[in-house]
Amino acid sequence: MIELEQIKYELDDAKVGLAEIGDSLGLDALNGRLAEIAETSESEGFWDDHATAQKLLKEKKFIEDKIRDYDGLAGSLEDIEVMIDLAEEEDDASVVSEIQTSYEKWKRDKDALRVRTLLDGEHDGHNAIVSIHAGSGGTDAQDWAGMLLRMYLRWAEAKKYRVKMWDLQDASEGGIKSATFLVEGEYAYGYLKGEKGVHRIVRISPFDSSARRHTSFSSVDVMPEIDDEINVEISPDDLRIDTFRSSGAGGQHVNKTDSAIRITHIPTNVVVSCQNERSQHQNKEVAMRILKSKLVELAEREHKENLAELAGDYSQITWGSQIRSYVFHPYSLVKDHRTDAENGNVQAVMDGDIDLFINEKLKQKEQ
Repeated sequence: MIELEQIKYELDDAKVGLAEIGDSLGLDALNGRLAEIAETSESEGFWDDHATAQKLLKEKKFIEDKIRDYDGLAGSLEDIEVMIDLAEEEDDASVVSEIQTSYEKWKRDKDALRVRTLLDGEHDGHNAIVSIHAGSGGTDAQDWAGMLLRMYLRWAEAKKYRVKMWDLQDASEGGIKSATFLVEGEYAYGYLKGEKGVHRIVRISPFDSSARRHTSFSSVDVMPEIDDEINVEISPDDLRIDTFRSSGAGGQHVNKTDSAIRITHIPTNVVVSCQNERSQHQNKEVAMRILKSKLVELAEREHKENLAELAGDYSQITWGSQIRSYVFHPYSLVKDHRTDAENGNVQAVMDGDIDLFINEKLKQKEQ
């Protein structure tokens, strides 16, 4: 059974790789932290501060999930070894296919856990706020922005993440002008942060009667949803707040009242908006949350100690620095220009299969 010999040959390296993941996770420290949380949660008055208690229990779940995933991999590898030994003892070739399938799944699960060990940034475990903006190019660009929105929504659905649409500006001829939405779930920001940048599509335009090839651009911005306990000082004098009539779906109430909110942070020219909540007050609250997250993310990216040091126009899209190209014609290929990761199945990518690009970008941390 040559196939089993090959798997047996790879098992020693598999064990070393698993041990390295365990070291990266810091299993001893994780178990120690679990013990601390358990002691705290059993103390008198634990639930007096409900918000702190919930945060601690959320941390507990994060840690337990990591340990569970590692223990599951270790147990699966032991099971594969036992299956190989039994097959060889009984000279039973009928289980070779099952063992191969189990081992291939184990390798995929190990790679997924290895990628999760790279999600160690301060905000990687947070929800993600994603904004998509159509670039110049009229209907083609707006259609492309709509396609990107669908791609990310399909990806989030496959990951069992929750999505809440905060702002959606439909284009009159199809597609969208812009969209801002919240992706809720563990490590949503950690996975999506590498999607920030300009995305380019090359295709035969469905809007060109001469069937010519067009290139269009849209930008994707990703920021972590900042916890409420993080204090962000924003001077009211630095804000310009405009109200306008909502343009998206929502019934007669949405279309007849100026409930939508647009907030401009004057020192940085950062503009955020929200129109999908039921009232002007709720839209303003959400828009301020988006602004706070954006300014914190900008300050950290620019290595500034406080928001007052931020200045300049951060609303422009740098069209010459696209991170990924989606080519529909004259051939089929999606290529990430930062990692050289490629997928020839463009339709699968547009249906949300973007894990290859996300994972390869995260793996650059190891290089």
